[in-house]
Amino acid sequence: MPLSIGDTAPNFTVNDTNGKPISLSDYAGKPVVIYFYPKDDTPGCTKEACSFRDNYEQYLSKGIAVLGVSMDGEDSHHAFTEKFNLPFPLLSDVDGTVTQAYDVQGEKNGMRYATRVTYVVGADGKISQVYTSVNTETHAADILTAIAP
Repeated sequence: MPLSIGDTAPNFTVNDTNGKPISLSDYAGKPVVIYFYPKDDTPGCTKEACSFRDNYEQYLSKGIAVLGVSMDGEDSHHAFTEKFNLPFPLLSDVDGTVTQAYDVQGEKNGMRYATRVTYVVGADGKISQVYTSVNTETHAADILTAIAP
């Protein structure tokens, strides 16, 4: 069961698309959307990533960072980012540390993956919203509508 509203978001450090270490603490004092997804370059995950891409400027204008997390490796993330021109970091959680900390790891036929869950972390480091059921095509816009001041 995913973490709950009001929980402190677990800190983490994993590599991004380009092999650069990224920590949640890098965004201290700033709201962050962390969206977990199963696999790069699959239909639903592509729609979701493109939804964030298409709304990214609005996130920036509100001072909100966006981080995508899956258990794919850096090479897969790099290809996915290049193919769909994704402007935000994709984090490579190959050992499952982050998906386990956020309680979103699934398993099917012996394969582990990140389930599709999104957390909105407030500037205070606490989870302010949790999305466990999303429309991948409108997800990013739906979050903006929900958190718009």
